[in-house]
Amino acid sequence: MPYIYSVREIDYIIVGFGLAGMAFAKILQEHDKKFVVFDAGDKSASKVAAGLYNPVILKRYTLPWKAEEQFDISLPFFKKLGEEIGVEAFKKLPVYRVLSSIEDQNNWFTASDKPGLKRFLNPQLVLNKNKYVDAPYSLGEVNETGQLQIMDLLAGYAQSLAKAKIYFHETFDHNKLTLRDNAVFYKDLKAQRVVFAEGFGIKQNPFFNRLPLVGNKGDYIYIKAPSLRLDAAIKTSIFIIPEGDDVYKVGATYNWSDKGWEPSAEGRNELIAKLDEVISCEYEIVEHIAGMRPTTGDRRPLLGIHPHHAQVALLNGLGTRGIMMSAYLAQMLYDCLEDEVALPVEVDIMRFAGKLN
Repeated sequence: MPYIYSVREIDYIIVGFGLAGMAFAKILQEHDKKFVVFDAGDKSASKVAAGLYNPVILKRYTLPWKAEEQFDISLPFFKKLGEEIGVEAFKKLPVYRVLSSIEDQNNWFTASDKPGLKRFLNPQLVLNKNKYVDAPYSLGEVNETGQLQIMDLLAGYAQSLAKAKIYFHETFDHNKLTLRDNAVFYKDLKAQRVVFAEGFGIKQNPFFNRLPLVGNKGDYIYIKAPSLRLDAAIKTSIFIIPEGDDVYKVGATYNWSDKGWEPSAEGRNELIAKLDEVISCEYEIVEHIAGMRPTTGDRRPLLGIHPHHAQVALLNGLGTRGIMMSAYLAQMLYDCLEDEVALPVEVDIMRFAGKLN
């Protein structure tokens, strides 16, 4: 049976509905644009992500590109979205960095006095009182942290769009997309533009599959540890996040060579080894999942308009910073498409013009 759409002529087709696609859809909705979303829904880094929001790279005590600006946009954005669809967007959750040495403590103190970082790193160390957590050099508290309920938001917003008959849970067939007369045609739709927000699915996209989105795989495990009793997330080389009912999410690995979506024994063993260095209580592994982060070699997003097809645009390459970047970049792309606002060169796909056929 053919699909029946509420409109035939629309403004946008969005392909992909992770954090990037969701943010772009919300911005289109705010501007009264007509759009539809196609999303297979089975393979998305957003759907396995931990959801912690924290603008600081705790490995090096640095702020990534435009971190503070993105942070101040993303939280109100998702809060508003959650309110509109009846979903609690955030869970307050303290985040503590396990400090590894006196030198690490000194690095924390130095960083907490720097512009930008001062806002997010508490200079007062926290004494570890959990006998099952190995933290002899105390803990560094990160300010303004929490957990975005990504799956709840994605499911709630998708349901809202599906009720309006503009969300379709299906694989997009690139071969059925036709470009003609400053428009795109797909099935019985005519749109002004198509925006691809497919994450690592870009590898199957004939317009953008040569771009250097290399991806890195992250394995995660869920453990049940009744004795651990953490009420905050802790970060070492891995994170441990309380999920309720004595269950904790532990992750993640960073594998640049394995491009498979299935959880790996190698990833599981790496997480177990790192977890055993941090906690000393008994635990049981109850689930093991994996996802492919859409990561670029230069650690910058992939944003912009195809140089030979003005109707075709890309919103991708958010890597591990999807919560912070998605609303910021979605608005940036919208301004580019609708108002011809130039994109920053560091995110524009034209920095890889030679890879665009």
